Amino acid sequence: MSDLDRIDLAIIRELQNNGRITVTDLASKVGLSKTPCQIRMRRLEEQGYITGYSAMVNQTKLGHSHVAFAQVTLSDTSSKALVAFNDAVKKISAVEQCHMMAANFDYLLKIRTRNMAEYRQVLGEQISNLPHVLQTSTFVVMENVKDRGL
Repeated sequence: MSDLDRIDLAIIRELQNNGRITVTDLASKVGLSKTPCQIRMRRLEEQGYITGYSAMVNQTKLGHSHVAFAQVTLSDTSSKALVAFNDAVKKISAVEQCHMMAANFDYLLKIRTRNMAEYRQVLGEQISNLPHVLQTSTFVVMENVKDRGL
């Protein structure tokens, strides 16, 4: 991060707030002209600071209002077992996020489904059958208070 100056950080912050901002407007907000702003954006992308652009979607309007977090404990935490779990969990579309944890469990999954019945099916038929899963524990979200999205 030492390669980033205050303008680079301002560009990143503005793009996080509004990924659809025009380069002209972005340049104006960060105190540059259009061409230097484009060059910096391209460099930030090439260096991996900016990894992509996407739309934030209201999942509730799309019918996916049920959110649960599942703690997952594995029976084996060898490198081979972790790779097998990681590869398999990426294939489950209902899993929105998967984090390896330094805790008394191994992974925390954010799972989004239409309702509790669908969640139960995903948990029972997909997550519980992932490689090396020993046990799971579920926490259902009652209200989303803050979510920065991607």
